[in-house]
Amino acid sequence: MKVDVLLGLQWGDEGKGKIVDVFTPKYDIIARFQGGPNAGHTLEFNGQKHVLHTIPSGIFHAHTKNLIGNGVIIDPYIFEQEIEKLYANNIEPKKNLYISKKAHLILPTHRLLDAVYEQDKGGEKIGSTLKGIGPTYTDKVNRSGVRVGDILNENFKLKYNQKRENHFQIAKAYNFDLNNFKIDGKSFEEYEKIWLASLDTLKSMKLVDSEHFINTELKNGASVLAEGAQGTMLDIDFGSYPFVTSSNTIVSGVCSGLGIAPQKIGRVFGLFKAYCTRVGNGPFPTELHDQVGEELRKSGHEFGATTGRPRRCGWLDLPALKYAIMLNGVTDLIITKSDVLDDFETIQVCTEYNYGSQKMDYFPNEINDAKLEPVYQAVKGWKTSIVKVKKEEELPENLMDYIRFIEQQTEVPVSIVSVGPDRNQTIFRF
Repeated sequence: MKVDVLLGLQWGDEGKGKIVDVFTPKYDIIARFQGGPNAGHTLEFNGQKHVLHTIPSGIFHAHTKNLIGNGVIIDPYIFEQEIEKLYANNIEPKKNLYISKKAHLILPTHRLLDAVYEQDKGGEKIGSTLKGIGPTYTDKVNRSGVRVGDILNENFKLKYNQKRENHFQIAKAYNFDLNNFKIDGKSFEEYEKIWLASLDTLKSMKLVDSEHFINTELKNGASVLAEGAQGTMLDIDFGSYPFVTSSNTIVSGVCSGLGIAPQKIGRVFGLFKAYCTRVGNGPFPTELHDQVGEELRKSGHEFGATTGRPRRCGWLDLPALKYAIMLNGVTDLIITKSDVLDDFETIQVCTEYNYGSQKMDYFPNEINDAKLEPVYQAVKGWKTSIVKVKKEEELPENLMDYIRFIEQQTEVPVSIVSVGPDRNQTIFRF
């Protein structure tokens, strides 16, 4: 069997949680392969909204196995909070959740260092979620991280204290005010206490050698969907660096984040919004600073599921989308939040950039340069609500023209159209 992949093609927040939930009945295993609690995957069904940060979005289906792969980083306290919310909704995660022993832990001092480094950047802040993501991946690459499997060892407390002291020394070198530092409104000591206590919840889960687990399941015929976090334009190598996350958010991250060979990758489902959004700092060529941008934000409820921060909004960027398709080898496109554009008379689409005297129809290294300007093509809006549409034949012709225009530009079919947040508001075109 092959591993199908579902990932975002923009700056995150494309609606991956909902689509994974829709896809889950078709798969035996849903596997997260990178990222951490800086992700926020929102699912809505039966009139309820659920937000997941670390746990795969297939957890609401009791007969599907869910794997947190080695490429994911875990904050045990945030993880425990997710588990408690699942129990409150009569979900039993211990039955179908598996966690890689090689996944790295976000320590309380990683969150401290995140705040230290962000403060040190001054006016050049990245816009970090302050969840400790960057410092944790730094320790991983530096070969000094703490992994899930370590909590089962007798020398865990010694290893933890050594890292703790090392991180404190770094913070002191930056003259950071440790006395007034808080994590989620708690003093460091208070947070550390509940963090250490939360390790018991992590220990109670199925901790596995995930690379053997996933390959054995594949060998036995299991169908697997790899679930990405964040989006392609936030990839550490190919995103809008340095305003990116600290992991590989593209298809190559599936191989390293789960321990599978490249030839085992099957279909690649790429999600994109009918427009663009971004949280935090960094380049965003099509960003709208006017009333139209505000209308997109309000209509799309564009506020971060993890941070609550208002998202920056703008028109669809085709050069960026084609770039993401190229990097990921996308076989199927999924357009989400098309319903947010229901009230627009005219929709603009960026088809290329002006850069001085040059025209660029691709996503360039110069993306951070303020001189890079989008060139737009106008498309007619459909001016009607599509939230109750159940079949492709019922979609407005102008929306279908918009979809066909995207397909022509990208040379990839749009296989699914999402017309609302609920799992039932999904139209399949294959």
